[in-house]
Amino acid sequence: MREAVFLRQNEAKWQQYANVPPASPDDLAARFVELTDDLAYAQTFYPNSPTARYLNDLAAKQHQAIYKNKSESTGRFASFWRTEFPLLVARHHTTLAWSLVLFLIFTGIGALSAAYDESFVRVVLGDDYVNRTLANIERGDPMAVYKGDSETSMFLAITLNNIYVSLLTYVLGVLGGLGTVWALFRNGVMLGSFQYFFFTKGVLLQSALTIWIHGTLEISAIVLAGGAGLVMGRSLLFPGTYSRQDSFRQGARDGLKLAIGLVPIFIVAGFLESFVTRHTEMPRALSLFIIGSSAAFIVWYFIIYPRQLQRRQAS
Repeated sequence: MREAVFLRQNEAKWQQYANVPPASPDDLAARFVELTDDLAYAQTFYPNSPTARYLNDLAAKQHQAIYKNKSESTGRFASFWRTEFPLLVARHHTTLAWSLVLFLIFTGIGALSAAYDESFVRVVLGDDYVNRTLANIERGDPMAVYKGDSETSMFLAITLNNIYVSLLTYVLGVLGGLGTVWALFRNGVMLGSFQYFFFTKGVLLQSALTIWIHGTLEISAIVLAGGAGLVMGRSLLFPGTYSRQDSFRQGARDGLKLAIGLVPIFIVAGFLESFVTRHTEMPRALSLFIIGSSAAFIVWYFIIYPRQLQRRQAS
């Protein structure tokens, strides 16, 4: 291979390694292996060339970064939430944004479908749920469905189910992202038809002030889980300068970390749904405070903080 061709095929990758901080220690190690392979090739076929010298310098910097990381004494668990996970989120912001766009579109489809077909809500939510909710609305307590089970059993069931849905949404990304899109479609249509149903019954505000106490975190985490699946699907379809196998391996690893990183959010959402949402008589101001605090956390931890951290790491 001519040096110009070799340079053209790999220049974008090398610039990324030089300018974008690694998302994790695993990513740093993978970069070092890639660079040493490229360096060995350059030294074999283009000895004493500018390309070989550039790769030697870049590989040396990566090597120093590896041993610097090894000397860190901070807890691995704490550093994951403080640094590694937010940087990973920042690295895949565009893909996560696409997950949100798709989810909003599917939610709109669910609302429109419910508006044009009164039976659609029963198809999506089931006759039993709709009938019970209608009875609760007639009794003046539309959200009584959240008071049925004991707090502890409800918390365990909801949290485990949400974590399962999150991991399934990620795993379905192995189908080139199509399985993840289907999962986002199902959840979005369900949410849209669900909220429109309460709108038609004249209790939309009351339902929103109750449901979104836990739904702000829960729905946000589902959308982010969709982003994790799309990360894996994109790595399979668009490997870039990597081999398809290496690209998929990296995408699957990143997506899994994103999905696992959502577990604490599902735990808090499950706690809110089981122990707080059931208090439908709480003051409106308190409900708005919980919803607003949850939304502020999502925006800060998944948008603002990752970008700040990424800029800090690059400087």
